[in-house]
Amino acid sequence: MDLILRGGRVVDPSQGLDAVCDVGFVAGKVAGIAPRLDAVGAQLRDVSGLVVAPGLIDLHTHVYWGGTSLGIDAEDFCRGSGVTTAVDTGSAGPGNFAGFRKHVIEPSEVRILAYLHVSHAGIYGFSKTVMVGESEDIRLMDPEGAVQTAERNRDVIVGIKVRVGRHASGDQGIAPLTVALQVAEETGLPLMAHIDEPPPSYEDVVDRLRTGDVLTHAFRPFPNSPATIQGTVRPAVLAARRRGVLFDIGHGMGSFSFRTARAMLANGFQPDTISSDVHALCINGPAFDQVTTMSKFLCLGMDLPSVIRASTVNAAFALKRPELGSLRPGSVGDATVLAIEDGNFDYMDVVGEHLEGHHRIASRGVVIGGKWWHPV
Repeated sequence: MDLILRGGRVVDPSQGLDAVCDVGFVAGKVAGIAPRLDAVGAQLRDVSGLVVAPGLIDLHTHVYWGGTSLGIDAEDFCRGSGVTTAVDTGSAGPGNFAGFRKHVIEPSEVRILAYLHVSHAGIYGFSKTVMVGESEDIRLMDPEGAVQTAERNRDVIVGIKVRVGRHASGDQGIAPLTVALQVAEETGLPLMAHIDEPPPSYEDVVDRLRTGDVLTHAFRPFPNSPATIQGTVRPAVLAARRRGVLFDIGHGMGSFSFRTARAMLANGFQPDTISSDVHALCINGPAFDQVTTMSKFLCLGMDLPSVIRASTVNAAFALKRPELGSLRPGSVGDATVLAIEDGNFDYMDVVGEHLEGHHRIASRGVVIGGKWWHPV
């Protein structure tokens, strides 16, 4: 063994595992899980009293640092948040993806995958002083360029991104979604659709999505909430889940409310994936990071294995990367060490509601490619 994490509570929903075990790594992969592994010649780290999970996947981030005004530094973020795979969702489009790849993705020690924006320049006008929805101008839709860029970068591009809603697409409404769906069909890739305020409506968007497509900002507040005023789940949302549409949190600065989350969870509608939508305007609140977003769901009543599932194996399924999100021997050697702290913690959603929670998930270190990457 090269590295052994000794004596932690291993929670790996991909295997239905929740037990105190050692986890060993060899040559960049998970090599074994057992109550006690032979530590001869291995680097040994005692993680007793902590939780060992598969490497966390944040399915919605913006990490084109320096290339877009909303980008943050992926490595700084991931070190503090226990994330081993950051998925950038549309920061770059066909016109600037080459720079994103060369200057951010390739030098990064943490894994960065990407949904390619169908808009030529990605999300280019998003700051405290300038806010321009890139989907407002149909001239910026670049389906041919998107197909070509996706084909050239199959190793890191996992899907196509589009943003629709009053803020993102303005008077173009749902038209950019039509363009993006054509690109997704042509490339055989899944689509991730952003939704904000209407138009279009929540129903208009989810009715168009296909099996394996992702609706992000799925638990957003009114207007365009998936829950009715009576506290039920909208029929179109239930129909979309039945046909395999995936529902992602994408917390961000305007896309998650406790009221919506309570209604959805009360109806047994858990998110498929929990993600932060971290960017320059929400990294200092209200989203902060991945573990804070996960903590909110733990405090709302989801059990720890379900919260971890939505940040590991479920996200790997959405990405069509089965080698991620698992501690099964032979999987990529990524793991996240977490502390579950008890106390009184103040959480806030995007509309200003506060929740006093009694649990907090905190990162205590990560393993990337079989090596301890985040010193305690």
